[in-house]
Amino acid sequence: MNNTNENKKHEFNFFIALLPLVLMITAMGVAVVWLGQDPHIPLIFGTVCAAAVALFHGYKWDDIEKMMFKGIRLALPAIVIIMLVGLIIGSWIGGGIVATMIYYGLALISPALFLVTIVILCAIVSLSIGSSWSTMATVGVAGMGIGMSMGIPPAMIAGAVISGSYFGDKMSPMSDTTNLAAGLTNTDLFVHIKHMFYTTIPGLTIALIAFFFLGRQFGGEGAASQTEITDMMAALEENFVISPWLLLVPVVMILCIILFKMPAIPALVVGIVLGFLCHLFVQGGDLGAAVGALQSGYVIETNNQMINDLFNNGGLQGMMFTVSMTIVAMTFAGILEYSGMLKSIMEQIIKVAKGTFGIVTATIVAAFTTNATCSEQYISIVVPSRMFLRTYIEKNLHSKNLSRSLEDGGTLTSVFIPWNTCGVYIYGVLGVAAWDYAPYAILNFTVPVIALILAATGIGIHKITDEEKDAFIKKYYSEEENKDLMSPV
Repeated sequence: MNNTNENKKHEFNFFIALLPLVLMITAMGVAVVWLGQDPHIPLIFGTVCAAAVALFHGYKWDDIEKMMFKGIRLALPAIVIIMLVGLIIGSWIGGGIVATMIYYGLALISPALFLVTIVILCAIVSLSIGSSWSTMATVGVAGMGIGMSMGIPPAMIAGAVISGSYFGDKMSPMSDTTNLAAGLTNTDLFVHIKHMFYTTIPGLTIALIAFFFLGRQFGGEGAASQTEITDMMAALEENFVISPWLLLVPVVMILCIILFKMPAIPALVVGIVLGFLCHLFVQGGDLGAAVGALQSGYVIETNNQMINDLFNNGGLQGMMFTVSMTIVAMTFAGILEYSGMLKSIMEQIIKVAKGTFGIVTATIVAAFTTNATCSEQYISIVVPSRMFLRTYIEKNLHSKNLSRSLEDGGTLTSVFIPWNTCGVYIYGVLGVAAWDYAPYAILNFTVPVIALILAATGIGIHKITDEEKDAFIKKYYSEEENKDLMSPV
């Protein structure tokens, strides 16, 4: 009886559960859009509001602290990678690797075709290594330098980098989110990947066509002149040792992941060490400068402002803005998730799901909502998968429909939330805010739309027979859960 009363005490009305999110987003709009400040304080304000609501509903402060700490713990792997990315950017700039990639990129890539080229390159690398973050931190950083040298707006370049990187991340069998979505829905990994072709390949095609036409304006008058590009290449040669051998560093790191199945963190460490050694023995930097590039970022002063803007970057300290924002965001997310507020919001979303179109729409909306409320891409897959799997099976929909919808609505939309770990990371690495690159992250917003069109038309929706449904239930659910699952909808 006491347990029943305790559970009722902690149940949240939908509008009460939504209140902290509404207040946080309002504060975010005032602070970021109107006052031009960073998002940290609005997130702290949201955390205070969420804590107040939880206290009002009977939680003790010790419980709320535990919720915040659990939220932070979820982000610890991402925080470690963020810090290592700061080190790799500092070491690769100091080692001349980024300068070499930019130099040969300027020499080989036409400005008119640059955006299409960087989408394809990022897609190939990310597909190979299974990580959008590592791709953006390496190829993406170099791509920003090349594109900006050609006079292409940073937001447009960032959108192309993101589109390519997330295509590979979504479709790679080595991607953590791909494996997570398949695993949580009890779907075979390669069945899941094959099913994503319906939405992701058309999305990539649309992105490539769009970037082809966007890039045409940079191939004629008004684009960066060949003289400007030549001056940039000369400045790179003047300040760095440029050698094709330096391109072996990213190649080695990619091979470590592909051939030796090395996880992301050890592979990043290999890249950091190689960059550090290149700084010392190729660029001729002293030990203090090389260590300083790891700690505080590379420092350079030249007569070329573009060089200064591009290469004064990286280092552990340069990622502390991103790290602190991730921690703050996850304290807010932890309270919403573990107090039950998020569950209350999700249950209301499920209630409006009618038919195949309604269920797929509800899944995508729920994944996006989780990205906004919990600020973490992984949670946007974990929570909706738990909430919707039963519903999909009840409706005789194959679990791969759910796994695909989780990626379409969760993996891809995380980049549009400025306080989500993905949005924060992209700002820290590429230097472009979510609201600036959002119109150009074409793959990321077209794929969810395509998913909704397919759900409405029934194309690419795989249903299961009653026998397959019974087999799924028998394999994955307990007897008590089977009773609920078999009851009339």
